[in-house]
Amino acid sequence: MTSTAPAVRGAARSVVEPVRQSTTVRSDRDHVFDVFVRELGQWWPTHPLSLGGADRVVKLVVEERLDGRVYEVWDDGTEADWGRILRWEPPERFAMTWRSTTRHEGGAETEVELRFVALGPSLTRVELEHRGWERLSADVTGSYGKGWAMVLERFAAHCA
Repeated sequence: MTSTAPAVRGAARSVVEPVRQSTTVRSDRDHVFDVFVRELGQWWPTHPLSLGGADRVVKLVVEERLDGRVYEVWDDGTEADWGRILRWEPPERFAMTWRSTTRHEGGAETEVELRFVALGPSLTRVELEHRGWERLSADVTGSYGKGWAMVLERFAAHCA
């Protein structure tokens, strides 16, 4: 996995580098994309990465279309939005708004893009870029670098 520094140092946060992570999976691109989207609830680390807490989450949903919702469903039926699909280009990529940052800092949305790059007939690199940090504090940005590394590790292990 690789990562870039989450922020450019200085008084202003007008220029903030995206958080980038990647992992390689031994499977074809179509399958890797499908597993990422359709089996999200089987591999996503809801503890500690959910809005309602791992003990409440019963399902994770990706509505597979432009402007589709990405959300978690809790044991009481509540649906908690993670974001909306901004780009939907299976099996190459998808991008979405990321709303879970709103619980940290006043409603600011960021954007997550995932690219699925075929390196061979049975080898795919998953590249993640999380951008739009300009309105958020540096401590929030840094925590996402570690979080995305854990997410992609779990995903790669699920695909193995």
